[in-house]
Amino acid sequence: MERLASWVMLQWGWKRALIGLLAGAAGNLAMAPVSVPLALFFSFTLLVWLMDGLAGAPGTGIFAKLRAAFFLGWLFGLGYFVGGLWWIGNALMVEADEFAWALPFAILGLPAFLALYYGLAAALARLFWSDGAGRIASLAASFAFAEWLRGWLATGFPWNAIGYGAMPMPLLMQSAHFAGIFGVTAAAVFVFAAPSLFGTRKGAVPGVGLALLLIAAHAGYGLYRMNLPPDPQASSSPVIRLVQPVIDQAKKMDDREKSAVFEEHLKLTAEPVRGNEAKPDIVVWPETSIPFILTDNRDALTRIADVLDDDQILIAGAVREEEGAAGSVPRYYNSMLVIDGRGNIIGAADKVHLVPFGEYVPFEEFLLGMGVKAVAEMPGGFSAAPAPQLLALPGGLKLYPLICYEAIFPDEIGASVDGATALINLTNDGWFGNSPGPYQHFHQARIRAVETGLPMIRDANNGISALINNRGEIISGLALNAKGVIQATLGSSVQKNWSHEDRNLHFWLIELSLTLWAAFSRAGFKSRTN
Repeated sequence: MERLASWVMLQWGWKRALIGLLAGAAGNLAMAPVSVPLALFFSFTLLVWLMDGLAGAPGTGIFAKLRAAFFLGWLFGLGYFVGGLWWIGNALMVEADEFAWALPFAILGLPAFLALYYGLAAALARLFWSDGAGRIASLAASFAFAEWLRGWLATGFPWNAIGYGAMPMPLLMQSAHFAGIFGVTAAAVFVFAAPSLFGTRKGAVPGVGLALLLIAAHAGYGLYRMNLPPDPQASSSPVIRLVQPVIDQAKKMDDREKSAVFEEHLKLTAEPVRGNEAKPDIVVWPETSIPFILTDNRDALTRIADVLDDDQILIAGAVREEEGAAGSVPRYYNSMLVIDGRGNIIGAADKVHLVPFGEYVPFEEFLLGMGVKAVAEMPGGFSAAPAPQLLALPGGLKLYPLICYEAIFPDEIGASVDGATALINLTNDGWFGNSPGPYQHFHQARIRAVETGLPMIRDANNGISALINNRGEIISGLALNAKGVIQATLGSSVQKNWSHEDRNLHFWLIELSLTLWAAFSRAGFKSRTN
């Protein structure tokens, strides 16, 4: 391994750039649907050796070294994000005649922007670079900080944070309840980078030793939580039916098909129960499943009442219209509506975190003047709700709403989830076709259930729909592009050990510990080399 490490360190120019790109791209094999964590051991081992090569370059000042490290991290990130997010371009091909021109921006532009965070991570790590295990601590702290920053800066997009690669199964998801996705990312990068120490020998004993302890703690905590008894405070769960209609996105957007789309949802809702199954108490439809403004269509509410019993509830994704002042354009919200068995709308929750260029156009006056518009266009764009609002259902169930990619933002769920009985995520991943996108989205949603300690109801137009308990286990689910219905209860839950504030505290304590180690190692390294 020392020979390989030396070869990687000595590469320069286009060869170094190519290795950086390929190392980042290979890391996607750790993400859903492949989910092989070994890929990130390969990625971060190569990145450490490439960083070592930069540190050994003679005759350059600190700013030149930081610039070189930033560019290397950016290349690593470019490979990672192009390899993991290329499928976003599928959304533009639904209406290719209008949006195909933007394909390069989706496939290369967004990854190039996100890669800036990894460039920052590499530059920060370079400030504390040394020749032992401290440099691994520096890289771990810097990447975790960059991922945290990516979660909120410029509206945020923390998709495929590195820590997800360390949680391919429920046993290995439980650490997210203790430290959140960003705390897991810090520990995971340290572990993934630890094999690089075998290539340089220095710091191998403490570095690899700590990595093994972290792996044992990760698995051990998972084993502990997976074997906890059910929470005695958990209330009994209603029977929930999920409807997965698998309707092509082009058909959903065709005005001539609106009636057929609506009837397809009703048909699946009305399917009789099988065998000894109980009648569902709650029926769930996916995001924007109702293809028109429901309040303008009393006949549609009557049709819903026809297929529901009086004691049943429907939760459906729909566009909600709110009239403005006289002469002004109405406001539109991406919402989930609660409809009772008599066809009355008894509750609603609106989306808080909208998709830039998907549901609204940033810098609207300037970009609209250039002909840029949102993919899911509404007059004036969608409006965002000021804050999340729990859906309180008859019977005492309180659901925390997450519409579409709101499920990828752990810090936005935060303390406001207190008081909820479960999470509910309605989405339409039909935009992304048969690609890794729906699998990645589903995996991240499962981690939210583990983090918050709440079960999740997840319904998607074409999948993946599932009822998930608060350990991330799938109680019942429908595969991608499998048309049909499933029904089950949310099952038993284990007690929540940690709050959102606890997870944040644990994350920053991990960051502080790694940073102090990196700083002391750097100080010792400088004293030895001066």
